[in-house]
Amino acid sequence: MRIRLALILAVLLCLILAWGCGPGAEKPAPSKPAGRLEIAVIPKGTTHEFWKAIHMGALMAAEETGVDVIWKGPQKEDDRAQQITVVEDFVSRGVSGIVLAPLDERALLRPVQDAVREKIPVVVIDSGLEGSDHISYVATDNTKGGVLAARKLAELLGGRGKIFLIRYQAGSASTTQREQGFLDTIKAEAPAIDLLVQDIYAGATTESAFQLAENLISRFPGVNGIFCPNESSTFGTLRALQELGKAGKIVFVGFDSSPKLVQGLRDGYINALILQNPVKIGYLGVKQMVSHLRGQEIEKVVDTGVYVATPQNMADPEIKSLLLPDFSKYPNI
Repeated sequence: MRIRLALILAVLLCLILAWGCGPGAEKPAPSKPAGRLEIAVIPKGTTHEFWKAIHMGALMAAEETGVDVIWKGPQKEDDRAQQITVVEDFVSRGVSGIVLAPLDERALLRPVQDAVREKIPVVVIDSGLEGSDHISYVATDNTKGGVLAARKLAELLGGRGKIFLIRYQAGSASTTQREQGFLDTIKAEAPAIDLLVQDIYAGATTESAFQLAENLISRFPGVNGIFCPNESSTFGTLRALQELGKAGKIVFVGFDSSPKLVQGLRDGYINALILQNPVKIGYLGVKQMVSHLRGQEIEKVVDTGVYVATPQNMADPEIKSLLLPDFSKYPNI
């Protein structure tokens, strides 16, 4: 009886195993080929269109070089603690290298030093980091972006008027450089322009930027022009201008792109957008890391370019590709 019971159980077990390996069963993920590089790419945040383009560039480089990219970052661009935790987790995991867009030029210094001590190299992208522990810096010339914004705004105002500089967030090196380039250029090249606001921060979200811009525009009804140094501050200010019936009546220069900002440019509510090439930043960030890990020489600083989009040139092929990157090959990012 016991023998018969054992045989029945054995047959049942075999049937279960055979069914579990059938066409509809979930199969274990294939193991990573031995020696394959694993690159962690850590953005400042994951909600803005800009980071989606960075992600696409990183994936393009991964496909081209035959490495694995792991994409992870904080949701909001003011969560320094979460970004530090992400870096620390990847160091503990023992990834081959880290490509990092630091939220804060000082706060992320120690985590990067810890990574380097563990023999994990770091490439910094998009925004600067204090110290010299990272092997390369891949980014826009952000100061130049601010200079171009100031010149375009001054040109559109005829060199006269009252303006706002709506800053982004303290500690963000990239936007700080844009803001400084803008201020220095306005003061040097357009002294008849009066800066009504220059030291107020919009914060990391569209909503906080909207609330600030709405308050400022209501408080200073005589303002003639506005500059915002990133995607969220630009969109928040655009919303405020529309809400107050001022869109198209106040000269407005923003930074970065998204479908809603492109529509604002098309409608004449935004007079110019200063553009980066985020796809190129993500692509070259990963490429620099892979070249380093494979023993090749790399550049310490890589400038990925800066451009000015206007309603007049937005249909040009180069500008159009920067305004609206084609994500069709990567629908899930």
